[in-house]
Amino acid sequence: MKLATVAHGGRTTAAVLDGDRWRALPADDLSALLTTTETDRIANLAGAELPDATPVLPLPSPRKVVCCGLNYGDHITEMGRELPAHPTLFAKYADTLTGPEDDLLIPPGVDVDWEAELAVVVGAELYRADRGTAERAIAGYTVANDISVRDWQKRTLQWFQGKAWDRTTPLGPVVVTPDELDPVAGVEVICRVNGVERQRGNTSTLVFDAADLLAYISTFTVLRPGDLVLTGTPGGVGSGMNPPVFLAFGDLVETEIPGIGTLRNRFRRTDLRLTDFRHTDLRHTDSRS
Repeated sequence: MKLATVAHGGRTTAAVLDGDRWRALPADDLSALLTTTETDRIANLAGAELPDATPVLPLPSPRKVVCCGLNYGDHITEMGRELPAHPTLFAKYADTLTGPEDDLLIPPGVDVDWEAELAVVVGAELYRADRGTAERAIAGYTVANDISVRDWQKRTLQWFQGKAWDRTTPLGPVVVTPDELDPVAGVEVICRVNGVERQRGNTSTLVFDAADLLAYISTFTVLRPGDLVLTGTPGGVGSGMNPPVFLAFGDLVETEIPGIGTLRNRFRRTDLRLTDFRHTDLRHTDSRS
């Protein structure tokens, strides 16, 4: 089953794909729908056809967006690091999210990098859950790109300020339920910049898979329906190249997971100005995720 938030008739609505047509669901968006409806009941609620519907940001208001860095085994090995005993986690706000074809508006003068990721959508409340309970609570999967402002990320040992810029994390275009997609068996995660493939990884090499991450996170904070967990990015980020390569204004970033879909986001300049904070080079070994 493929779910989305779609624009139709000047407003948005949650929707389910029926063949090649979207059908309306009884909520303004998927965030609202998942807080009131169990995933296995959603198909029974399908209403009128929406012939001109366009998928937009599927989950506009998650309470929590939790991200995992350094989670692809092959990428960690190529970086000369040992496999981690625990997930490396950081958080975003809902304000960081943007739609599957929205422009990425960032001021000039910063180093902007790409990070293709599989995102997990929580479908039931989890607190101190075991792996089996966490697995059953997965509502579905979607595509994300953790666009990162690397020079701000490196200003301190904490990654937050390079990861939480408003409207820089595209998500979508749909949410695919677990009966149609199995990341443990392996799905490819791909990123292209201006048509050139920069990343291609497989979720079968994740150190911590979706159920592992949900169970681990729920140990210290409750997860609720509609929350998001980003599972990490494979090798091929721009900051890992020699010399590093970053996005330029006008670049098109395409993020694809077969079976879910493709994000297409153009990197545009905004007129906002950066504050020139003085900072010290901490010279830590690696701030990439």
